[in-house]
Amino acid sequence: MKTRVDLREAARGLAFQLGDVWASPDLLESARLTWRGRMINERESASVFEGLSAQLERTSASPELVSEVRGFADEERRHGELCGAVLEALGGQAIYEADTPESFPQHEDVSLDEAVLRNVLSICCLAETVAVALIGAERLEMPEGPLRELLSGILADEIGHARFGWRYLDQVVATLDPKTRASLGDYLQVAFAHLEVHQHQNLQLGSSPAASGASLGLCDASAQRALFHDTVERVIVPRLEAAGLPARRAFALRHEAAAQA
Repeated sequence: MKTRVDLREAARGLAFQLGDVWASPDLLESARLTWRGRMINERESASVFEGLSAQLERTSASPELVSEVRGFADEERRHGELCGAVLEALGGQAIYEADTPESFPQHEDVSLDEAVLRNVLSICCLAETVAVALIGAERLEMPEGPLRELLSGILADEIGHARFGWRYLDQVVATLDPKTRASLGDYLQVAFAHLEVHQHQNLQLGSSPAASGASLGLCDASAQRALFHDTVERVIVPRLEAAGLPARRAFALRHEAAAQA
């Protein structure tokens, strides 16, 4: 079942202007497709943080911590509107048909505290850390102007989301017994597999825009895929290993986990 999500009023209310940017019709169409995809991804991410905040609320987490995560959902909704504003400025329409969202993973086969940590790892330590790397690289390629300023604001929020995950892990890691660490290692195999599939779907090979595409936020998919793998192997895996989680083994076994899923 599809649900229409109409962000046109909110997006147009932002009155975003691209500034002095020239692009061919083909490049403009590629940019519209790119920012439409970003609008959808950002908007749909809000429900993920809503699910995490609701799950945290059932634990002994402080009200301030729960409120912080709920605020991340508000930021993702705002990101969706910002991306929609760019789409409108490119001549598109900030409206889409959303699939029925998947239910938030509760991980009922483990304790509530471990279930929360699984989701924090997947959402913040993995996905948001990758997002920081990819958006940061895109921003460096982009010339100064309104679009870079908009992207800088989104990047700042994503950094906050990733830092939350690593901070949360640091706070609870000392309480994890060997059995829980091993269980989390098994879960990370699946989480890494899902992350890779998602990123490869978003970064279709063959997408290599002209140099002028950087001014519209278009990236070389091959370079972005390489950066994704570098971020996982050089940033995420070492940090998880430092916390005592068998992340290197989990990443190596991700394809086997995906085949069994």
